[in-house]
Amino acid sequence: MLTHDQIWTALDRLAARAGLSPSGLAKRAGLDPTTFNKSKRVTSDGRERWPSTESVAKELAATGVSVDTFVHF
Repeated sequence: MLTHDQIWTALDRLAARAGLSPSGLAKRAGLDPTTFNKSKRVTSDGRERWPSTESVAKELAATGVSVDTFVHF
């Protein structure tokens, strides 16, 4: 099972691999640019916020990266 930190690290690495910030990658995928901001990864009361499977799928489609590659970032 992937942890919260592993998912967010993989998203950050996916963005870097594409030469973008997480906000830039979200925008490229047709998402709100703040979708993957670090400030949105934990709620104000300290609970972990996970990206949706739909938003991860859009990121992968925008970069042409497979799920297998993503989970090994």
